[in-house]
Amino acid sequence: MTEQTEQTGRYVWDLQEIDATQTAVVGGKGAHLGGLSRIEGIRVPDGFCVTTHAFRRVMALVPSIGYVLDQLSLLRPDDREAIGRLSAQVRRTIEGITVPNDLATAVTRALDRRGRQAAYAVRSSATAEDLPTASFAGQQDTYLNVVGPAALLRHVSRCWASLFTERAVTYRLRNGIDHRTVQMAVVVQRMVFPDAAGVLFTADPVSGDRKVATVDAGFGLGEALVSGLVNPDVFRVRHGEVVARTIAAKHRAVHALPAGGTQEVPVDAQRQERPSLTDAQVVRLVQLGRRIEAHFGAPQDIEWCLVGDDFHIVQSRPITTLFPVPEIGDEDHHVYVSVGHQQMMTDPMKPLGLSMWQLTAMVPMLTAGGRLFVDVTRRLASPASRAGLLEVMGKGDPLVRDALETVLDRDDFVPSLPDAGPGGPPVGGSASEPIETDPAVVTELIERSRASVAALERDIRARTGPALFDFLLEAFEEHKRALGDPLSMQVIMAGMEATWWLNDRLLEWLGEKNAADTLTLSAPDNITSRMGLSLLDVADVIRPRPEVVAFLQGVEDEGFLDELATFEGGTEVRDALVTYLDRYGVRCVGEIDITRPRWRERPTTLVPVILDNVRNFEPGAAGRRFEQGRRKAREKEQDVLSRLRALPDGERKADETKRMIDRVRTFIGYREYPKYGIVSRYFVYKQALLEEAGRLVQAGVLREPEDVYYLTFQELHEVVRSQQVDDRLVRQRRDAFRSYHALTPPRVLTSDGEAVTGAYRRDDVPPGALAGLPVSAGTVEGRARVVLDMAEADLEAGDILVTTFTDPSWSPLFVGIAGLVTEVGGLMTHGAVIAREYGLPALVGVEGATRLIRDGQRIRVHGTDGYLEVLP
Repeated sequence: MTEQTEQTGRYVWDLQEIDATQTAVVGGKGAHLGGLSRIEGIRVPDGFCVTTHAFRRVMALVPSIGYVLDQLSLLRPDDREAIGRLSAQVRRTIEGITVPNDLATAVTRALDRRGRQAAYAVRSSATAEDLPTASFAGQQDTYLNVVGPAALLRHVSRCWASLFTERAVTYRLRNGIDHRTVQMAVVVQRMVFPDAAGVLFTADPVSGDRKVATVDAGFGLGEALVSGLVNPDVFRVRHGEVVARTIAAKHRAVHALPAGGTQEVPVDAQRQERPSLTDAQVVRLVQLGRRIEAHFGAPQDIEWCLVGDDFHIVQSRPITTLFPVPEIGDEDHHVYVSVGHQQMMTDPMKPLGLSMWQLTAMVPMLTAGGRLFVDVTRRLASPASRAGLLEVMGKGDPLVRDALETVLDRDDFVPSLPDAGPGGPPVGGSASEPIETDPAVVTELIERSRASVAALERDIRARTGPALFDFLLEAFEEHKRALGDPLSMQVIMAGMEATWWLNDRLLEWLGEKNAADTLTLSAPDNITSRMGLSLLDVADVIRPRPEVVAFLQGVEDEGFLDELATFEGGTEVRDALVTYLDRYGVRCVGEIDITRPRWRERPTTLVPVILDNVRNFEPGAAGRRFEQGRRKAREKEQDVLSRLRALPDGERKADETKRMIDRVRTFIGYREYPKYGIVSRYFVYKQALLEEAGRLVQAGVLREPEDVYYLTFQELHEVVRSQQVDDRLVRQRRDAFRSYHALTPPRVLTSDGEAVTGAYRRDDVPPGALAGLPVSAGTVEGRARVVLDMAEADLEAGDILVTTFTDPSWSPLFVGIAGLVTEVGGLMTHGAVIAREYGLPALVGVEGATRLIRDGQRIRVHGTDGYLEVLP
């Protein structure tokens, strides 16, 4: 401790006595600066920290603040008016508090040891600031060139108050951080008066490449760059060499005033376009940054000042926007493809969900940022397997293929190998032997799947404790056997290949794009499209019962099914819903994550969709829609065959096409069934694991059953065996999972951390239009409804659904919309398949659609040509 009395020692700590473990006392920034001051060769301006003890002392002087914080915690993050009003009230209150004498004395003594009338920088340092999972950059205040004790205490109060800026409050609300748990320390440092200043990112903040450092620099204080007063000089450094530089015209700079404060000044004309740093200085700065990065163990966002030829580091925090890199344990180059983009679920998954998918997947998978990835490096390295991988990726999602080709264009990243070696089958399946076009094959496969799930339900009932986990490991092998059933794979590939054949040949012979979209309408055996139509049948049971409709409009409790019997006709409604849930209740949004609540567990999820169906459709809509699709498909078949026969060699072409139409209609519907089989098995696994979790809660091992979601399957197995759990690990996993929501998973990621973005590379998209992958033909114009949560969808007939992704659980919404736009997807992913099944014009892979399209705007979707227009 410093040489102060025991009472005042709680309030002020010197930076030199602080380390990274003391965030609770000095905040994130203070802890980082303390850590920086301990790194050899790193110069940090001398200073001290006014601790969180001081903040709590001041807050305790006004107990009424607690009431306002309670009100703030109840607000929605988008309630800007209320947030602005209440947060301003808290700031005014804090700034109006007179600093207690003993606290003021402690701060003044710290100033005396460094120079009472010297100039200081005063910076906020919140306890939830600059953490590995959450950077609060720019949310609290910094004051430069503060001179004298009175001014310094006044600015300390302002830093305390800045914990409650609108931006900081909104950030905490969005990220589930309790206002009461965050406290404010204040860092006070001697001012340095630099010749140049700026920011160093030890990883590229845009691409994520950990091998590239970026330096932004300008003359004078860094405030000119932070405020946007000038454009910075930008340098990019790789492997100790400046590989790119952009020198800006710097007309203005910010300098300190002798009496305190800062002012803008013009830069001499002859200096305006000179680099603010030499290349040698840039390289030396990056070397310092690498030393800091190694100390903290993560890429850093570093604020620096250049005085003479010496660099001073005034702040360092983790770059929390970078997507993590899978940990693989070697220094080789690797290329990873996102599993979530193939599975239509790019949200983060909890540890149990990740590990369960890994244990039941057909290829090895790695985790990063709460998402799953497949390492495709060896398949890319072999010319033989590379072509097949790129073809499969291109048919599924052209943006993935383009990203992979971008990596391959870098000659030194993926070395060429003579063969693929180990690494498993190509992502997305492999080519299959031809099979006969026989509907009985699909019937047999469906019966096999049902029998397998029934056997699992029967055999798991008596298993508990460690024996349950031994049984599940065996069940996972049966799971993979069923998933990799050669006959199942043959049927899936036969349907896909027939689709591709029809689209390619009919475009070549008739000039018709995506003809298979119409030819596959109302194909048999499609479990996912039937799921959406079946909910229309449920609506038919509810519609003539107004009391039930009124009751459902106010439903919030998951036990509402039991209450239905109290209404006239309610028993029939309950029976219809239970029948639906028995068949489809294993599904939910993000269903590849076993921890997500299934419809059978949370049936209220379906209520808004059912009520939309009651309002927007007439009785018998399901049957009419299915028959209408079948009729359109027959008419299209007749039209195509008639036109083909009129061509040279037309009879042969028509006969081949007829065989392919029969083949695609026989097999394409089954494409959705294996996923249904997977989630059916997952629900059985989940029920057994939650029963085990309940026993752990009863034994006092766990606080609540859902704690198991933050353990891997293997960890949960050990907890059941030992009857002990690491509570701290569970808490850390909860915090990490919350932070992963702020990360955007890339389609393709390299071991250098670079998120490689693909492009369509098309010249047929009109100016101003948004390009996408056309997956279901037709053109439609309508109101865009931007929906990020299925449970909050409010759709009317003619609306166009715009969302991030759709997995099978979104299918009930498809019966009531006119078109579909998603940010994620491919030609054979679930949303595309069901859009074609329902005849909805659809685009997938529209980058930034939910951000670029406003809810309620009118848009025109060109599902044949692959773009959309936002209409005036």
